[in-house]
Amino acid sequence: MTFGDTGNPVRLDLNNPVFQQALFNLTKMDQRHVLNTCKKTSAMTWQQLYADHGLKWEAILSRKGPKGCRLYTFRISKGFRAIGYRDQSWLRILSLHPDHDSAYQ
Repeated sequence: MTFGDTGNPVRLDLNNPVFQQALFNLTKMDQRHVLNTCKKTSAMTWQQLYADHGLKWEAILSRKGPKGCRLYTFRISKGFRAIGYRDQSWLRILSLHPDHDSAYQ
């Protein structure tokens, strides 16, 4: 899948029930990290998101997302990652992983 214009703003989809359940079960501090990262990414273009060293946007080669799309992982905080995929201008966040390594399994 090609994305063409990476200068478009990132739009967030936080409606996945797995993501929401994980978010609601986090400590307040971890919830704050998630929301701060969401706020940061929603103010970025896709080009900025890809280049941001703090987010460490990485493809997950061992798994496929909905309809066979490529999954990506990005940093929420040190050692804490999220998994999502790009669907045109949307970043659809699927899950949260307080254990960094579990994001890749």
